[in-house]
Amino acid sequence: MRPMERCDVIVVGAGMAGASAAYWLAERGRVAVLEQEEVAGYHATGRSAAMYMETYGGPLTRGLATAGHAFLAEPPAGFAASPLLSPRPVLYVGRADQVEALDRLYGENRPRVPTLARLGPAETLEHAVPLREDYVVGAVLEPAAHEIDVDALHQGYLRGLRARGGRLVTEAAVTALVREGGLWHAETAAGTYAAPVVVNAAGAWCDVVAALAGIAPLGLQPKRRTAFIFDAPAGDGADDWPMLHDVGDAFYVKPDAGRLLGSPADETPSEPCDAYPEELDIAIGADRIMQAAALDIRHIRNKWAGLRSFVRDRQPVAGFDEAAEGFFWLAGQGGAGIMTAPALGALTAAIVTGAPLPDEASARGITVAQLGPGRVR
Repeated sequence: MRPMERCDVIVVGAGMAGASAAYWLAERGRVAVLEQEEVAGYHATGRSAAMYMETYGGPLTRGLATAGHAFLAEPPAGFAASPLLSPRPVLYVGRADQVEALDRLYGENRPRVPTLARLGPAETLEHAVPLREDYVVGAVLEPAAHEIDVDALHQGYLRGLRARGGRLVTEAAVTALVREGGLWHAETAAGTYAAPVVVNAAGAWCDVVAALAGIAPLGLQPKRRTAFIFDAPAGDGADDWPMLHDVGDAFYVKPDAGRLLGSPADETPSEPCDAYPEELDIAIGADRIMQAAALDIRHIRNKWAGLRSFVRDRQPVAGFDEAAEGFFWLAGQGGAGIMTAPALGALTAAIVTGAPLPDEASARGITVAQLGPGRVR
């Protein structure tokens, strides 16, 4: 029987949320990250087509993304061997029945994102993407959007965790979680870990982890998102295209290593699981993309699915459970977990340790109350 390992904070889950929180927490104490899979980031993190978009999601998500931009643009020395961000504008396109949605997207975000542009039909068609003239009546362009190097960001957090004395323990699914003597005791196949604080960053499994501790769920709903790779038009310079995003969130397509990545932007409710793509969802995505653009999607070169998890208001949760001492929720990022990780990780460390909130978050009006789980109960 392995002896119990004592630490200051246990983080359950080594995806982007857990890794970012652990990175910051390890500056201030001993941290053990418990990951159920053989490798960190196997589920949602490893299946993300992550973009940095200041126009995506609700107000809290957008504020967190903006608060984390400085870290992504200029990470600490030695954090990553190459830039974390690469320019990739986003072109939100709309049909005649989506003009109001385009106007709303522009109106809500232009005060925060001054580079945003509202384009008419002719300006929209000037972009390199072969859009169909009879489909598109306008667009909103976010020229300062970027692609995020997900692996470099994730591995940077994990390397930093280790450099600060923290531990990543894989194949360590939590099977029991009990509070005794002021400590949470997490039992795993890799041993028992004890700490006064446990950060529940288990992604789609967050409510499952809470149930182990006898804590009421948040009502987290995992939803499947499908993606697939197909060939770009020959000799068309597709690598330089912007990301094409339906303003109604019915599809998107973006360059990906010489090919194109497409998605029907599906949100199919699911139990926590190792998600797999459905052929019908791929067919729906391909059809929607071909309706909007003159692309011939004949061969699917690769396909996958991941789970994006949401609470009722579709905004992230980061805070202590009011009914369970030392139990911290870091959940419900809803597909924006990569771009919000820098801010949420730093905020988690501040809240857990009682430190002032980071200036980048406070400047955008983000508060402990906004983030806490009480708002969705």
